[in-house]
Amino acid sequence: MFYISAASSISHQPTFKNAGFSAFIGPLTESSALVSPDYKGFIEAGLLRRMSKILRMSVACSKDCIEQAGIEQPNAIVVGTGLGCLQDTEKFLNNSITIEGLLPPTAFIQSTHNTMAGQISLSIGNHGYNMTHTQNTLSFEHALQDAMLLLNEGEKHILVGAADEYIEILTEISGQLNIRPETLLASGASFFVLSKEKTTASLAVVKDCVTTGLVQDIPEKIASFLSDNGLKASDLDLILYSGASNGLNHDDVFLKTLPASLGKCVDYLQLSGIYPTASAFALHYAADLMNQNKSLKNILIYNSLIQRNLGLTLVQSIEA
Repeated sequence: MFYISAASSISHQPTFKNAGFSAFIGPLTESSALVSPDYKGFIEAGLLRRMSKILRMSVACSKDCIEQAGIEQPNAIVVGTGLGCLQDTEKFLNNSITIEGLLPPTAFIQSTHNTMAGQISLSIGNHGYNMTHTQNTLSFEHALQDAMLLLNEGEKHILVGAADEYIEILTEISGQLNIRPETLLASGASFFVLSKEKTTASLAVVKDCVTTGLVQDIPEKIASFLSDNGLKASDLDLILYSGASNGLNHDDVFLKTLPASLGKCVDYLQLSGIYPTASAFALHYAADLMNQNKSLKNILIYNSLIQRNLGLTLVQSIEA
């Protein structure tokens, strides 16, 4: 069992430093904007000016998590991102077109996907294992699996999270691909301290996490996943799923197989907006729900944002 000792999110909802947010947030609207904290409390002014939105979110969430968990340093930093540092990538490409001669290096250096993990490491002075996973919509699940492996190998506290950012060209690209999602394209960052030992600060348990590419039979795969963890669909108190109405994926065959009496399914994309690692937001939402409602014992996070990729995460209460 892997305990969530701390959780922090910056999103289009009032999630940052706001325990209990799950009780009052609702679906996003077209006017919903990123709710950014005062970053000056987490990042020095000189560094802050040079950081893009995704780097600011990642560093602030990471430092908040470490503070919540009451640890000096995590044993490792593991980050997932689907599209990486888009703002700096766009800036670098624009510079390469408009500037003659030598290009300023900052935008190029900060455009790589692993910039977030590196920047977090530099900000907190950490010299441990540092890894970035980028597997499209399963990037966070792969980061989570990496963190769980590290804990099984004897590490005590792992900082694990995910972040992706929205830039305007994404709307243009989605239109060209004839993808018109009903849900807002968004930015978000969610980070956690995952520990092998239970503490008084523990919010919930990550019982298991699996990923499958080119999945053929979703209901069978989920039934097998639940069986491996000693559960049936009827044992689930809540299913958080990536909605089928968002224009990105298929009609949901798994949800159609559930008994009508279950009726406990929430489309987390309606709350987070669409970005490749939104399942990280779903994990924070699940942990916050469990911390507020002790009757919730088993929550399944079902990520099929892209039809061919399936990510399953089982979250349990501390008492389960």
